[in-house]
Amino acid sequence: MEFPVAFIDSAALRHNLTQVKQFAPASRVMSVIKADAYGHGVLAAAEALKDSDAFAVARLKEGVFLRQQGFTHPIVLLEGVNSEQDFVIASEHNLSPVIHLHSQIQLLQTINLPKPLQFNWLMVDSGMHRLGIRPEQSLVALDRLHQCDNIYGEVGLMSHFANSDLADDERNQMQLDHMLALKNETGLPVCLSNSAAVISLPDSHQQWVRPGLMLYGISPFADKDGDELGLKPVMTLKTRLIAVYDLQQGDQVGYGGDWTADKPTRIGVASIGYGDGYSRHLSNKAEVIIRDHKAPVIGRVSMDTICIDLNRFDKVEVGDEVTLWGESGLSVEQLAKLAGTIPYELVTVICQRVHREVING
Repeated sequence: MEFPVAFIDSAALRHNLTQVKQFAPASRVMSVIKADAYGHGVLAAAEALKDSDAFAVARLKEGVFLRQQGFTHPIVLLEGVNSEQDFVIASEHNLSPVIHLHSQIQLLQTINLPKPLQFNWLMVDSGMHRLGIRPEQSLVALDRLHQCDNIYGEVGLMSHFANSDLADDERNQMQLDHMLALKNETGLPVCLSNSAAVISLPDSHQQWVRPGLMLYGISPFADKDGDELGLKPVMTLKTRLIAVYDLQQGDQVGYGGDWTADKPTRIGVASIGYGDGYSRHLSNKAEVIIRDHKAPVIGRVSMDTICIDLNRFDKVEVGDEVTLWGESGLSVEQLAKLAGTIPYELVTVICQRVHREVING
């Protein structure tokens, strides 16, 4: 088998989708599989998550690719599109660009599409101030869309929480209040809940939920791991040792000599580095698992390799398997804290030279 390898567990994906439905039993599920399914491989993820009611991606290219691979689910383009050509492509592929600018509405009122857009959503800026039309301008925008020949059917109300990972933050309720007021005035469906809101803000579930991170078995909360929420990790990242050798006291390891042996030390070199997406910020901080035991990463993470302290092992050989994350006691959430980042970043940057191997449980 080619290493490094990210094992992608389709059974875990299905389990996590089931958990979403248990958290929000009255809502339909729009599964977010953007950014190559958060680095897990979009085709494997879409196949495992085929019981979703819809998919969401960020960009037109991602949606077209899924259509070319034969997926027939409603597919929402969260970033929308801004040109006549892209609206035409979206129409031809039965994709649903989210509308978040008045200029997009104006364009839709003037162009001719091969067929009207369906499963449409208006992005409302309920408080995040990233994308969307202000709540007080939303009724006018909805009226214009409903009168547009390029739009077929009702237009749902979409927004995005800025602080749902902080369950007690009062700003969450402020955003929800904006959306519920619009829902009550228009009678239109609402899609607001991301993963954190699916878990901790049941009043936000409404007609649609839009989970992303939790589908991959990762917690959206800084103080919890996925397993504490009943989720199963989907990605297990592994590689192999390509060298084992002995250092003398005083020998320095890696670029800059950031780690120095304070006694005779056996070290191993594993085939993974920042060129594969393994964060350089894990230098001298992370641990890995070899032969069911943890071992510290020493020295700087290089482009293609890391070094590992093997002193606690009686026997380790070239070719031994090294687990970077995904097994018990070594979660991607824990490593993200060590790296000073969020788990989203660690999984999405695992690059294409890391082989993906789909397993089923």
